[in-house]
Amino acid sequence: MPSSMIWGITVAFGFLAWGVCAAQYMWPAIKQRERAEALRPILVLHGFRYIGLVLLIPGVVSPQLASTVFARGLAYGDLAAATLSLLALAALHTRLAKPLVWLFNIFGTLDLLNAFYQGNRISLAQTPGLLGAGYFIPIFVVPLLLVTHVLVFRVLMRKQAAVRLTVAGRAA
Repeated sequence: MPSSMIWGITVAFGFLAWGVCAAQYMWPAIKQRERAEALRPILVLHGFRYIGLVLLIPGVVSPQLASTVFARGLAYGDLAAATLSLLALAALHTRLAKPLVWLFNIFGTLDLLNAFYQGNRISLAQTPGLLGAGYFIPIFVVPLLLVTHVLVFRVLMRKQAAVRLTVAGRAA
């Protein structure tokens, strides 16, 4: 099987698996929560996006890739998204929360979509070995992050009606 086909299958399965996980577990767990409490775990998760910096480490990825504009763009884009997520997390109970979460979510989504576009542009799928140990990022981490960006958009766009957590059937 050609490596480009394996690449496509692994990325597709990443989206499928994380989509099922989000539909079955993540969304049901957060959909009834107040906005800040629904966003908190997702913002914490995106705080780990600094992991994209591994694309700059020769030996983790091919030295050919580590020195490219592509790798620098991805690495620093992820670092910026991680920073924005943590800023939004810190501001969750302030009036800056909503604009910071929107900024994080739009920037983070565009950063990931740009990474897919740029990876396709440089034929990453046809160049086995460039990603080295970083291969897990586009097949495991990126689908998770994009799926959770969709969840953040859903939380941001729902009405903020008095969603209350209940304790033993009574309003908390």
